[in-house]
Amino acid sequence: MKSSRERAGRDFIARHGETVFNAARRLQGDAVHTPLTRNGFIQADEMGRALRAELGPRPTLTLWASPTGRALQTLAVIAEHLELDWHDTKTDPRLVEIGMGSWGGRYYDDVIREVGPVINPATGLLQPAPDGERYDSIAARVGGWLAESDSPGDRLVIMHGMSSRVLRGVMTGADTHPEYRAPIAEGLPQGSIVRIEAGVESLIHRGSGKAPA
Repeated sequence: MKSSRERAGRDFIARHGETVFNAARRLQGDAVHTPLTRNGFIQADEMGRALRAELGPRPTLTLWASPTGRALQTLAVIAEHLELDWHDTKTDPRLVEIGMGSWGGRYYDDVIREVGPVINPATGLLQPAPDGERYDSIAARVGGWLAESDSPGDRLVIMHGMSSRVLRGVMTGADTHPEYRAPIAEGLPQGSIVRIEAGVESLIHRGSGKAPA
């Protein structure tokens, strides 16, 4: 696999907008159907405007997304701003969010009452569920996607909070987290977009979302 420093093109990595699960404080994980809230659509609009300002209309851009409703909804709004055809989107299950196992879909407060804190306040990282996915597994799957999807040109990738942090960490050569054994980038709010070019990350737009995942 080529490193991000060798890739001929820029990668715009974005986190989807707020969903009904986020608003209700439920652990979303790799759930497929969790639609955007009105705030989520507002965030997607802001992302579209930011990318339009950055790239102009009808940019030469390959569209990629996690095959979840919230990622595809977010991309639909962004594609309209960019005057691109959403139907050209490529999806890959390796771009989905961290799998939360038996915690998935449950209210944060209920899980916290049972097991204690599930979000590290210093890093914003979710504690993996006992039967859930580990961060090194996320690194392996997103690394596999990077190896197989590599091609010249710019890409836009719409995905999720935890999995995008690992993808960005892999692409920028971030240090391996001592506990989770994976390169993990800084957390960003929902609706945020970064640009990674030659292995260097720049913030394009900081979203207004608050939910961790």
